Amino acid sequence: MGKTRKKYNWKGRQQSDPQQPEGEEKTDIVVELKDGARLKGVDESNALVLPANKAKKKKASLTPVSTRKPLTKKQRKELQKVLERKEKKAQRADILTKLAEVQIPESEIKLLYTTSKLGTGEKIYQTKHSLDETKDRDSGPKISSVSGANRKRKLKEEEEDEGLKAEESSDTSSDDDEEMEKEVEEVNESTEMADTNKTTSASEETEDKQGVKEEPQKTDIQSKSVSDQEKVKKMEDSKPTVFIPVDRSPEIQEARLKLPVLAEEQVIMEAVREHPCAIICGETGSGKTTQVPQFLYEAGYASGSGIIGITEPRRVAAVSMSHRVAKEMNLSTRIVSYQIRYEGNVTNETKIKFMTDGVLLKEIQKDFLLQRYSAIIIDEAHERSVYTDILIGLLSRIVPLRNKKGLPMKLLVMSATLRVEDFTENQKLFRAPPPVIKVEARQFPVSIHFNKRTQLEDYTGEAFQKTCKIHRMLPSGGILVFLTGQAEVHTLCRRLRKAFPFRKRNTTTGEVEEADTSEAMRKFKKAKQKKTVSLPRIDLDNYSALPMDEGDEDREAGIGDEEDDGSDVDIGDDPDHAEEKADPSIPLYVLPLYSLLAPEQQAKVFRPPPPGTRLCVVATNVAETSLTIPGIKYVVDCGRVKKRFYDRVTGVSSFKVTWTSQASANQRAGRAGRTEPGHCYRLYSSAVFGDFSLFSEAEITRRPVEDLVLQMKDLNIEKVVNFPFPTSPSAEALVAAEELLISLGALKEPPRTGRVKQMAQARLSCPITPLGRAMASFPVAPRYAKMLALGKQQDCLPYVIALVAAMTVREVFEDFNRPAGSEEENSKLTQRRARLTQMRRLWAGQGVSLLLGDLMVMLGAVGACEFSGCTPKFCEENGMRYKAMVEIRRLRGQLTNAVNTVCPEVGVFVDPKMSPPTEHQVFCLRQIVLAGLGDHLARRVQAEDILDPKWKNGYKTCLMDDPVFIHPTSALFKTLPDFVVYQEIMETTKMYMRGISAVEAEWVPQILPQYCHFGPPLESPAPWFCSSTGTIRCHCLSTFFRVGWQLPAVEKDYPEGLDRYKLFARFLLEGQVCPKLKKYSGHLLSNPSIMMKTWAKLQPRTEAVLGMLVTKSVDCRDTLLSVWKTDEKFLLSAYCQWIPESIHQEVAKTWPPI
Repeated sequence: MGKTRKKYNWKGRQQSDPQQPEGEEKTDIVVELKDGARLKGVDESNALVLPANKAKKKKASLTPVSTRKPLTKKQRKELQKVLERKEKKAQRADILTKLAEVQIPESEIKLLYTTSKLGTGEKIYQTKHSLDETKDRDSGPKISSVSGANRKRKLKEEEEDEGLKAEESSDTSSDDDEEMEKEVEEVNESTEMADTNKTTSASEETEDKQGVKEEPQKTDIQSKSVSDQEKVKKMEDSKPTVFIPVDRSPEIQEARLKLPVLAEEQVIMEAVREHPCAIICGETGSGKTTQVPQFLYEAGYASGSGIIGITEPRRVAAVSMSHRVAKEMNLSTRIVSYQIRYEGNVTNETKIKFMTDGVLLKEIQKDFLLQRYSAIIIDEAHERSVYTDILIGLLSRIVPLRNKKGLPMKLLVMSATLRVEDFTENQKLFRAPPPVIKVEARQFPVSIHFNKRTQLEDYTGEAFQKTCKIHRMLPSGGILVFLTGQAEVHTLCRRLRKAFPFRKRNTTTGEVEEADTSEAMRKFKKAKQKKTVSLPRIDLDNYSALPMDEGDEDREAGIGDEEDDGSDVDIGDDPDHAEEKADPSIPLYVLPLYSLLAPEQQAKVFRPPPPGTRLCVVATNVAETSLTIPGIKYVVDCGRVKKRFYDRVTGVSSFKVTWTSQASANQRAGRAGRTEPGHCYRLYSSAVFGDFSLFSEAEITRRPVEDLVLQMKDLNIEKVVNFPFPTSPSAEALVAAEELLISLGALKEPPRTGRVKQMAQARLSCPITPLGRAMASFPVAPRYAKMLALGKQQDCLPYVIALVAAMTVREVFEDFNRPAGSEEENSKLTQRRARLTQMRRLWAGQGVSLLLGDLMVMLGAVGACEFSGCTPKFCEENGMRYKAMVEIRRLRGQLTNAVNTVCPEVGVFVDPKMSPPTEHQVFCLRQIVLAGLGDHLARRVQAEDILDPKWKNGYKTCLMDDPVFIHPTSALFKTLPDFVVYQEIMETTKMYMRGISAVEAEWVPQILPQYCHFGPPLESPAPWFCSSTGTIRCHCLSTFFRVGWQLPAVEKDYPEGLDRYKLFARFLLEGQVCPKLKKYSGHLLSNPSIMMKTWAKLQPRTEAVLGMLVTKSVDCRDTLLSVWKTDEKFLLSAYCQWIPESIHQEVAKTWPPI
């Protein structure tokens, strides 16, 4: 106490400024009162209130006194700890750099997750998903649970109370512990956030947060109740885990463990369990196509009566994937099966079913809810094929319906690119966006090499040079070359086989294969005679004792070094030059791959190459998707793709080579990294790549959609415009499709009167007709389906089925117009071309048969092939593609079954010995073809219309301004009929019509009245009453469609109107309608012909008859008879005005005169 007295109130003097502002006087008084025991007697005049300079002086003098104070033992310890901590922080940077040296890459860290919570019911999917979201937003996790908010508030209060002590007492280890705790907290909070989002909206969350600040006790109670409810909910939802054991071989299991998708198995299965729909994004090589069906199988989705369905856009993928999964799971093909358009091995035991998307669409037509399936996987959704888009739209509606009925079904959409906005952000498709699970990319890195210069024209030659360089200089590994079409593939294959010949010996299976060309064979024989052993050429200067880096490999090979003018530029450009450079010491096993290739030829690419050779596959973009060719290390990408483009207005289709998309280019590159680190050589510059579109456009936006509209109408989806397409087709395409289907009779005509808005809506929601339902049951285009529906007459149905099958399957005949590699090959091609021309003439026939044109040739080819047993030898000899003929045979069988289902009384069957059609049947076939292809009518350009020499021998269509021509290979090329119908128009050097048949001009208004405009009835010949039909007939002039081609006068029903009633009254009075009235025609008071006079109104008797007919809408015999059934005295009084009173009673007795 003495010390305080000596210091003269030291605590009061320590204050910096006794004169506080007015606003803070109250707080000063509070402080004074707190220490009132020590400051008795202090008032306004006390020395505490002193000038500011004095207070400052005292403060300055006091500060050094406090620093000079000796530290207590406790303070020294605390200070020592602070210094140690600062030292540790300084050393932390060094420690982190040392740790970074031994740390695993970030890509692998992403695949890892904690095993501490395995089996405890925690959702790894939810934690990963929410953490990803927070990373994307660059902000901390939001606390949406009440308990989390309280916990954070209490921690803050404790920290404030502890003050400096708590700060200084923390060291490095405690810092690390805190970080771990924070991470766990964030994970917990994010899982809570995911759970609460399901039950509460965002607005409720903000109200909860405000409530936390105001009423802490209340929120604690709420949090307890919420957590209790969640526990109860979890208890209710919990079900026993199902696991189906699979007996895999150790080799398969080891290979599976290397796939990236396997690390995400728990995440995928949790997402599938928690959500009805999920999207899996995994780049090429992640193993999603083969493994995800296995995950579902093991999780019990096929354990009950349900099966797992997987759709593929291509048949090859469906077949190969089913075999692969069956092999991996060590199950028979009876359990893991496939179903494609014409074949399948599905049984009652099937649990996993691979199929094309068209097959599943047909199943939806039969069973809309797909009750057989417990899970559906849509694979390769990034390709955006038409049927894939339709399936996703339909399944987005089927899945909620199944859940409502208590039969839950899971939908998984798998894509190789991250372009999933069309699915996730489309509110029409999925109301709640489905979760997106990202599977890491391919197993091995792929180095991308761009050309410095882009070859615009001869990219095939550039691909040849690059392949030669790779084969000569780079280490072993398969080469995959991407080109655009079949002709390019064969050309490059031929050049590579000449440059690096390979003698095919007996393979391990013991099958002997012939050499590719006789020329190569001769060369090998000579080489064998000269040298028994052919050693490889080894240039020791090219070898190094050091391992080569990726960049060094490229430099050694000269690949990517495009500056050197002509080091390897001219290799193989000149055939003779290629012959000189032929190097059999390093053989190259070259195989083509494209969709039209025979299946046994396609299967060769999956087999290992012969020993001592390098595999080289030259492919179209068919190898870009789920087909995985083993052993590929090098990819050569030309950067182009051949696509079919349709003109929406004219319907002209043309194949055009265009640049591919960036996503497709990356897909191609991904093929190189499946088994080891690979290289992709792009034959274009990085600047050109930058100009590529990011993704290829959906197929549905660039093709006609009438077949899809018909299928959807058959599913009772009347308003196709409202259908949830992932990418909607254009409004013009939908309108054109509906108009075509209305003209074919598949849809009912919309009303032509009413409000404009209602008429416009009705145009896009026309209901389907019974004919339309029959057409929808045939798996062909609507035009061909109409032909099948009309084919019953004159026993033409077998011929119509064969014709439709041939028209549906493309490229029936071989293309012999490709360039030849040698003189011998050229002569061989010429011989085969001449043989095909001869056979075409034979199949086309003479006279009436010839007028059926190209369709008669197709019919003859199909008949001849079936008669011979459809052997590969017959097809090769006669210029037909064996694969196409087999497909036609299968489609004939399928169509025959479909026709028998629709019309069982027909009893049609596939006759392998089908005789040619008779003249009368050919006549009927031409009319049936006209009915189906009515909008594809073309008229030969008249001599007076030829304004330009290019129009000579040309034809004019109703939709195009430019002329079209008959192809030189057509059967009707020399005949040049006036009117023809065509299957399609292909644009090459000119616009050529394919699949032509001649038609007669007078048929057009009779068979296609919907496309014709009719003039007023002709006065000569005058209208007449048809006794067989009971209607009034007349002749009318007609013109075709918009083009106004004049057509011959045609007999038809008299057009509706008052004149038809007048004519009917006239023929009734004359006794032509009712023969019993003929005997009274001589007693008529007026000539019945006055009914047509302009002054007929002046006579009451004419108005009496006409008024009664109009009132009951009687303008034909059938309507009159039906009215007489209900009202026997109808027309009696009016008729009596035309006859004398003397015979009124006689007429009344016999009325109605039936």
